[in-house]
Amino acid sequence: MRAISHWIDGKPWSGLAERTGDVFDPATGQVAAHVDFAGTKEIEAAVAAARAAFPGWRDASLAKRSTVLFGFRELLNARKGELVELVTAEHGKVLDDAAGEVQRALEAVEFACAVPALLKGGFSENVSSRVDVYSIRQPLGVVGVISPFNFPAMVPLWFVPNAIACGNAVVLKPSEKDPSASVFIAELFAEAGLPDGVLNVLHGDKVAVDGLLEHPDVRSISFVGSTPIARYVYETGTRHGKRVQALGGAKNHMVVLPDSDLDLAADAAVSAGFGSAGERCMAVSVVVAVDPIGDDLVARIRERIANLKVGDGRRPGCEMGPLVTGAHRDKVTSYVDAGVDAGADLVVDGRGHEIDGEPDGFWLGPTLFDRVEPAMSLYTDEIFGPVLSVVRVESYADALEMVNANQYGNGTAIFTNDGGAARRFQNEVEVGMVGVNVPIPVPVGYYSFGGWKDSLFGDTHAYGPDGIHFFTRTKVVTSRWLDPSHGGVNLGFPRNT
Repeated sequence: MRAISHWIDGKPWSGLAERTGDVFDPATGQVAAHVDFAGTKEIEAAVAAARAAFPGWRDASLAKRSTVLFGFRELLNARKGELVELVTAEHGKVLDDAAGEVQRALEAVEFACAVPALLKGGFSENVSSRVDVYSIRQPLGVVGVISPFNFPAMVPLWFVPNAIACGNAVVLKPSEKDPSASVFIAELFAEAGLPDGVLNVLHGDKVAVDGLLEHPDVRSISFVGSTPIARYVYETGTRHGKRVQALGGAKNHMVVLPDSDLDLAADAAVSAGFGSAGERCMAVSVVVAVDPIGDDLVARIRERIANLKVGDGRRPGCEMGPLVTGAHRDKVTSYVDAGVDAGADLVVDGRGHEIDGEPDGFWLGPTLFDRVEPAMSLYTDEIFGPVLSVVRVESYADALEMVNANQYGNGTAIFTNDGGAARRFQNEVEVGMVGVNVPIPVPVGYYSFGGWKDSLFGDTHAYGPDGIHFFTRTKVVTSRWLDPSHGGVNLGFPRNT
């Protein structure tokens, strides 16, 4: 059985683990590896390695940092096929979907490669007589990153390259469900010339998470996961004096107006609702159909679902893979049962979908409910699986009210051919990321990713310009040179003259 251990101080951790976890192949349902879980000893070792490496990396020139990042980018691009296979083997998403994840990760790395331009401060000459003031951005120190299972390559690379580019040392805690991608990333960084200890990978569960949240030498925490855990991470981290960005859950609505292209909308609903088996924080989980187009739209979605090929992501032609674990599959399936009991119309039952894969895999086919009501758990809860709900409303105003009343504010989309309606929606909707005829509005690498309301705790979004801001702090210097006359002692508050 393959063993996956921590990456600490530039090499695999050689100590014996007191606890381990199973890593499954979701397409077969079989245990494929064991991963070591960190205890106090491993947490201390990882943080100590990062703390020791920080001064040297902080003082490394911007040219040196960007050289390492460019080298990492080239290695990642050359070997991305290996990373894609790791993602599919442990998460279950199909190879093409995993390739898209890695490509978007490359965009975030490429943004961080521009660190010399991104860390420029400001300068004001002669603010007072022969006095200059300037600002500089400096790294925080040791920073923690806690990433989720659904994007084991992309989400770590939202944070780690920016943190490293800014001069920090990182302890990364990936999901224990699919940990191999993070170790692969650490190995590539080492090959690119990153000094030992600047990037460490710590596997585990809540023990490892709490260890990072409470450790006095960890200056910040970046987190992506469910809203209850994001709230816990934010409250615990800030209570221990850390800067925290905690990205939480979602219930993304796709509003379809009567004037829209219904074939385009149906394609988008199926693609965004069932890609990666719905295990995306930006997945469309609610289609808000503004009548009278509800019946027509549901029929078109149902027609497309019938042609979807579900199976092992390594097999040709498969478009949707399994869920990540058996326990998660069972949880998602329970929502199907609850929706039927609540009286929603089960249009397509994914429990009976034909599967191209081993029978013990963690399968659930694409599932479609119509006439879902806001009080149903289908609507209120983040299901995080291939379950798409259609809600009927009578007007644009009703659709907007529904989206804005929801506790989540991660992503949303509107489908329409009316430019005025689209512009009004993007202005009025209370959501952090908006798509206009784009179902999954994940920003490109030189913008930032983040939601509103219960989808984000903290005030800083992920990657892009906000990432540079998060991983640095501002220092303002006021200086006077070459003036032999100081004017004597003056206890008054300084005045600019």
